[in-house]
Amino acid sequence: MKPPPSLNSAPFFFFLSYLAVSAAAITTNATAETPSSSSSTLDPKQIQALESLNIPTARDPCTQPSPHNATVCDSSKPFRHLVSLHLSNCSADLSLSFTALKSLSSLHSLSFTNCHTSPIRFPSDLSLSLTSFSCISSLRRLTGVWLSRFVNLTDLTVSFTPVNTTGLYVILGNMHQLKTVTISHANLTGSLPRHLHQNLTHVDLSDNKLKGNIPTSLTLLEDLEYLNLSSNGLNGVIPTEFGDLISLKNLSLASNSFSGSIPDSISAIPGLVHVDLSNNQLNGTVPRFFSELKGLKVLKLENNELHGVLPFNASFIKRLDVFKVGGNSNLCYNHSVLSSKLKLGIAACDKHGMPMSPPPSKDSSGDGDSGSSDYDDDSADDTSEKEQHHGPNKVVLGVAIGLSSIVFLIVFLILLSKWCG
Repeated sequence: MKPPPSLNSAPFFFFLSYLAVSAAAITTNATAETPSSSSSTLDPKQIQALESLNIPTARDPCTQPSPHNATVCDSSKPFRHLVSLHLSNCSADLSLSFTALKSLSSLHSLSFTNCHTSPIRFPSDLSLSLTSFSCISSLRRLTGVWLSRFVNLTDLTVSFTPVNTTGLYVILGNMHQLKTVTISHANLTGSLPRHLHQNLTHVDLSDNKLKGNIPTSLTLLEDLEYLNLSSNGLNGVIPTEFGDLISLKNLSLASNSFSGSIPDSISAIPGLVHVDLSNNQLNGTVPRFFSELKGLKVLKLENNELHGVLPFNASFIKRLDVFKVGGNSNLCYNHSVLSSKLKLGIAACDKHGMPMSPPPSKDSSGDGDSGSSDYDDDSADDTSEKEQHHGPNKVVLGVAIGLSSIVFLIVFLILLSKWCG
């Protein structure tokens, strides 16, 4: 095999020169072609609309968008048009005019972040054009009827913005194309809709004031991957049909008032990664099937009314990124399977499978007897018995010594009297 050419060799030098010239030619051609592909500028009417929204237009928003207000344009000619607009950290005097919004009817995506202005009626062309709408800490006095006009949305996000509505169905009822919906921290009241569109893949209704049960319609969403109903006032049992959500990866029902047992049907959801059922009133035992979910990384079951013996071994618990079961006073772990060093927040089980008092602090560093059988705590009972029965009782011993002293004194006095007489 020939050695590689030296950096100083003539052939290699000419090869590098050729590459440099070729690269320069490519760059020149690309530069020359750039103006033709974006020679058209933004529609003048839309430039005026952006100016009315206090968005700088000294530079072409299609090629150099403002750092705080992202814009995306199409490639139409003779003028380009906005297809995406993100307004953030708006000035206090921002006002949305009907005329400006009418000029922006080419938008497919519109989002607001920290824009505390009052919403106005959107032109019908813009309402129908939008497929994505996001409102985060923006648009004061938002209503469900106002949101319901965006009937062609595939993505709806409203967060940290109160929404005044008589029910979720008012908002979602006519959004037949909707795939992802997030309405969180929005002070929503009422119950979950009895009818939901089958396209949904992401539902986040956390941190609201929703009440009632989980409707069966929710368990029909076979494409649903993310469900967060945490921090509401929901109650009742978790439907046994939950196992029909075969695409689910993230489930959070935390901080509600759910009762009953954890349905075994959840074991039929193979792709679960995150499960949070904490801070409810769930009872029954902890299902063993959680350890069979290969992709599970987060399991939160704390602060419920679960009881019995924790059915997991150390290898499963260490595989998880987050595991919490504390706050279940009748739940315990098998000390022959799990070490106290794991600090699970629950007590070890006695031989009857019931929580026992924590061991004295001097023994807290021990791992338990690995050779003991399940729930076998005879060693602890033996220790207690030894403490109680090792040697004579102190009271009995004292009485015996006292009686012996009296008998000895009487015998001594009798002998003394005979000796003196």
